[in-house]
Amino acid sequence: MGKIRVAVVGWGNVGKHAVEAVLAAPDMELAGVVRRSLRSGQEDGLKTVTDINELGRVDVALLCTPTRAVEAEAARYLGMGISTVDSFDIHSDIVELRAKLGAAAAAGKAVAVVAAGWDPGSDSVVRALMESMAPGGLTYTDFGPGMSMGHSVVARSVAGVADALSLTIPQGTGVHRRLVYVQLQDGADFEAVRKSILADPYFCNDDTRVAQVDNVQALLDMGHGVSMSRKGVSGQTHNQLLNFNMRINNPALTSQIMVSCARACKRLAFGAYTMIEIPVVDLLPGEREGHIHRLV
Repeated sequence: MGKIRVAVVGWGNVGKHAVEAVLAAPDMELAGVVRRSLRSGQEDGLKTVTDINELGRVDVALLCTPTRAVEAEAARYLGMGISTVDSFDIHSDIVELRAKLGAAAAAGKAVAVVAAGWDPGSDSVVRALMESMAPGGLTYTDFGPGMSMGHSVVARSVAGVADALSLTIPQGTGVHRRLVYVQLQDGADFEAVRKSILADPYFCNDDTRVAQVDNVQALLDMGHGVSMSRKGVSGQTHNQLLNFNMRINNPALTSQIMVSCARACKRLAFGAYTMIEIPVVDLLPGEREGHIHRLV
């Protein structure tokens, strides 16, 4: 099998890290970057286009776009027979999106991997594994402290906002506070901005605090993390305690997971998948037998 040709769609933080991850992958080659508009013909020496058809053969498109743009973008590429990987992060809408993209993928004879970030995504796999180890009990997922890319994008899209940063602060047992820092456009009304942010579905279910600052970039730190714990029952044995922790650079890990899922696209039947449906070994380059020998 030849190298997997991957296009990166979007040139934000995730898109830039995705390019690095594709270039580092031994079984992939970068077809190019797709952007809505071009300042020049290249970004950092990369082939950059506004139409994916200009890149020649593309096996997988990494959708490094805002979550709310994923459905339309994915459907378009799947209709062209190009597999897609996205990091859609609205947990309550994943099942519906998977069904829609599954139909589009089957029609286009392609594969869609949905919600392939670290949460939802790789954390979902850990939660499933924990539940298989202790079927009875509860799992708590605590995010942060750190920058939420999805929430920051949403806050940045509010009318009157020049820039925004949303931090996730864990309160324990899966409860979180959102601290949103906004830099306003000239003439914008802070109270109107604050009310718009608080009303958005991304924020309305959490304890959210909005503050105005002069310079969001001075606050920026892309570090994030998660702590998951499950206390439960294995068979009839109680008091099984499982923990998982990581501290990460948010866009770098998101993009690496997307690239690993792009590899799995070549090994799956046509349709749509979340990460808990993909064999973990299919995320790794090379032959299964070598990984079984090394890891099992």
